[in-house]
Amino acid sequence: MTARRKRLFPFDAAAACLAASPALFGCSGDAQKPAPAPLDERAPDRFDVSIGGLAADLQGEFDDGDLAFSTPMREADGLGPLYTRTSCDSCHSSGVRGPGLVQKMSVVDADGVTPAADQSELAFGHTVHPLTAGGGKTPILPPKDATNVLVTTRVGPPILGRGYMEAILDSEIERVASEQASRTDGIHGRVNHVTYASEANTDTRFHTHQKGDAVIGRFGLKARVPTLDDFAADAFQGDMGITSPLRPTEFPNPDGLTDDDKPGIDVSYESVNSRAMYVRLLEIPRRETTDAGAALFEDALCSACHVPSMKTSASYPVPALANVDAPIYSDLLLHDMGDSLADGLPASASVDGEASSRDWRTTPLIGLRFNRTLLHDGRAKTVEQAILGHQGDGSEANDAVDRFQAMSAEDREALLDFVKAL
Repeated sequence: MTARRKRLFPFDAAAACLAASPALFGCSGDAQKPAPAPLDERAPDRFDVSIGGLAADLQGEFDDGDLAFSTPMREADGLGPLYTRTSCDSCHSSGVRGPGLVQKMSVVDADGVTPAADQSELAFGHTVHPLTAGGGKTPILPPKDATNVLVTTRVGPPILGRGYMEAILDSEIERVASEQASRTDGIHGRVNHVTYASEANTDTRFHTHQKGDAVIGRFGLKARVPTLDDFAADAFQGDMGITSPLRPTEFPNPDGLTDDDKPGIDVSYESVNSRAMYVRLLEIPRRETTDAGAALFEDALCSACHVPSMKTSASYPVPALANVDAPIYSDLLLHDMGDSLADGLPASASVDGEASSRDWRTTPLIGLRFNRTLLHDGRAKTVEQAILGHQGDGSEANDAVDRFQAMSAEDREALLDFVKAL
């Protein structure tokens, strides 16, 4: 049996008694579980923990999913024939970023960022799959000596607070997009309408999507993924070569393999849903922000895209996340970030939905202080570098960056402190 991974903060037995199974910790099952404390009243720098006040059954699902999330997959589990990493935790360590990453490639025009009309040179898709297992012999790598192929990096995004994001109403995302459409400063976020790519799930508590449904994307760096079970199934298939009932086929590969060392579908519905529940029930870490910092955040137009909160569905199955203002600091919309951040990938249902080369979903500012690198490829090492990295030819954020740079040194520092506290 795999040992539960070590936490990064002292174990609180009293809190565990309340949050987990009472019988497990020898405390009374009749005790009332406390309501979640406001985010700014919780113990500092606790992260990779479940939402406070969960019922015992949901806490159990979180704990089981936490263990599964960090468990490496082997060839006997269906790893391969091609893969990038062996566990979910490799790209989302302890709920935050990395160390794993994915490389993307695209055939581009002479400007180096516009997707070429002919992408046939990439016969097996746009994702680099460098490792083989389970019978695979030939990795998927960028074409050698191809000067017209742009290779870019995507660092695994944090997953803290993702249940809040899933709970947000579609109508809220559409409302913010509609409000931005009338702005005169060039900030015009767009909903990424995607085609649901997974088979139907047996767990219908959170949605009843069928394969082929038109849905709103909200997860992933370009809002390509609409739900957290789809997120888990997609990562299993695309990053590990692990098939599931939601994604039952191996992706195309140079060896033409349709299976690996584990015949048939590799993991169960439960295996996918367990990992999805861990992500779904991760809490947003405590924040210590100031009103002055919030005002500067708004003055710099940061809050136009990094919307402080949006309303969740009253019927969302996790009571703590239902009918609340989810403080995610994102609009979950796509924004044109210009040539400097472009990755050359075409807008396509099989790639990133309606997201083009220059489009990125507004990053939720959740647990940002735990990341060692920022922006989608990790090029920024500080918050200030990340802000300045928003500027470029055609970027919707140019005015916001100009406003930041025009602030006094004192105000810039106060704004940076505000963002770092998120």
